Amino acid sequence: MPTNRYFIDFSYDGSSYHGFQKQLNAITVQEIMENTISKILRDEINIISAGRTDTGVHAKKMFAHFDIKSKIEEEKFCYLINRLLPSDIAIKAIHKVKSDSHSRFDAISRTYNYFITNTKNPFNHGYSYYLSEKLDYSKMNKASKKFFKYENFKCFSKSNTDVKTYNCEISNAEWVKSGDDYKFIISSNRFLRNMVRAIVGTLIEIGKGKLQIKDLDEIIQSRDRRNAVYSAPPQGLFLTEIKYNKKIFLKSWKK
Repeated sequence: MPTNRYFIDFSYDGSSYHGFQKQLNAITVQEIMENTISKILRDEINIISAGRTDTGVHAKKMFAHFDIKSKIEEEKFCYLINRLLPSDIAIKAIHKVKSDSHSRFDAISRTYNYFITNTKNPFNHGYSYYLSEKLDYSKMNKASKKFFKYENFKCFSKSNTDVKTYNCEISNAEWVKSGDDYKFIISSNRFLRNMVRAIVGTLIEIGKGKLQIKDLDEIIQSRDRRNAVYSAPPQGLFLTEIKYNKKIFLKSWKK
């Protein structure tokens, strides 16, 4: 019997999880989702995601794929899984795709947003980085344009990461005003582990005047994580978009 491959489009609040990827002795988004899907489909299901987020990082849009021999009633599946999943995880759509489609390797681009606020708000502390001091966002935006000159971003990668290449094609990097706050929007064909938070931490130091724009060139060219200052805290980071070639989708159901 041929295998059917499905993409699921979902979102989650990462506050209560030790990242997306399964870990020993820690609750993760992947573990919760696999257990729930397996229960509904009465089969052992393993999902492969488009990426993995760290502890406390959120996803407004994430994709993962899984295989099953039987066909799925898409609307019923989404209804049941959303009933069983905790309130901080939600399935938004399910897509039947070509059998060789891959949620990670077929992704054309990914976009992250990082939120910074200057207003202390007890109802928003889990979804933005509170900084009492003012930043020079104009200067930070000028520095962000330098990312388009480079491909190797090893300096922003978590140390001792097993990857074949540190090259990324950044297509957008900008700070924009969002109400009384600011958000950093960055898009690339791929991201390294901890890359966005390390970039934001470095840009914050430029915004404070502790680093100059020209220092960013030296940091990137050094290919040394120790030169990229600190990583911004996880709660302000959201995975917001993943793009695919539409040709891989055969049938879709959206809530």
